Amino acid sequence: MTQKERNRRLAERVRRRDFFVAPGVYDMFSARLADRMGFEAIYMTGYGTVAAHLGLPDAGLASYRDMVERVAVTAGGTMTPLIADADTGYGGLLNVRQTVRGYERAGASALHMEDQIEPKRCGHSPGTRVIPIEDMVTRLKVALDARQDDNFLIIARTDARASLGFDEACRRGEAYAKAGADAVFLDALRSEDELAALPKRVDAPILANMGGLTPIQSAERMRTLGYALAIYPGAAQSAAVHAIQRVYDGLKRDGSTLNIDVPRLGLQEMHALVGFPEVWAFEEKWYGPADATKARRAGVGE
Repeated sequence: MTQKERNRRLAERVRRRDFFVAPGVYDMFSARLADRMGFEAIYMTGYGTVAAHLGLPDAGLASYRDMVERVAVTAGGTMTPLIADADTGYGGLLNVRQTVRGYERAGASALHMEDQIEPKRCGHSPGTRVIPIEDMVTRLKVALDARQDDNFLIIARTDARASLGFDEACRRGEAYAKAGADAVFLDALRSEDELAALPKRVDAPILANMGGLTPIQSAERMRTLGYALAIYPGAAQSAAVHAIQRVYDGLKRDGSTLNIDVPRLGLQEMHALVGFPEVWAFEEKWYGPADATKARRAGVGE
């Protein structure tokens, strides 16, 4: 499937508001696993990617270059349409144009851009502040003008709920939809009542972030409420980090993994996940069956 085909597939689904869920991915293990599952899209979480790639909090410390390189690696190693976090566009209006063009060129099918001030921070942490609504509308217009494919989705995110309240967040969501955003994302909603009210207040495809300060809802409820999609940015990462911590705790305690009761993939499953069967097929083709083992010993594929 080409990028244009992935873009079109995702755009059509979002525009008809046919609800689906997108798992959060943050490295190539999570991306490859999610890619196998048949999701309509995968979501490259900013929080998770910055934490996994740089070991830093999502507080405006990652650069455009850090993130566009992660987009390229993730999109290049998967076939599922990729939605990527683009923060505020990483600077002024020229930076916004560069970000849209760079993410699209790197293989994303959609991005979301928010109305926070610089430096931004995770929307579920204290102290988020937003720029004037007019400035965000201009930011969005630059983003829309910069894309090469009209099916590359520009999702407008507002973080106004924390500092200015739910009503102002809805007002901003509606303004961003009227400015041409393909979908709207009000982050860090605080209650089931707010989740229920939002689709009645904003006439646009709406993305919901499940987790953090927002109460998680069933897929059927979100579909009934009228949402277009829901992302689950941290579900896999928090589970993985917990499992890793248990493994290390046991190894430190016992000096061995014999008594660690944590489910793990076997060696052959790990080989398959990272792509060793392709390496072995390459060796068979170019070295021949008799010499493939020699090639592996010589370092091919190691």
